[in-house]
Amino acid sequence: MTADQLLTPDQVADRLQVPVVTLKTWRYMRKGPRYVRCGRHVRYPPEEVEAYIRAQLEASRDTR
Repeated sequence: MTADQLLTPDQVADRLQVPVVTLKTWRYMRKGPRYVRCGRHVRYPPEEVEAYIRAQLEASRDTR
């Protein structure tokens, strides 16, 4: 994986349709998609974002 494949918080917020501040809150609470720090920058591997979406879909099926 190269750095240009990593997603910015803005890109992930657009993908999940949530505010960027929500991602920041999730990081603080250790929720949300897994991320990496590149110095002081936060980046998200695309596969981790997709895994998070799949996990949320599975969790919503379990509560029905």
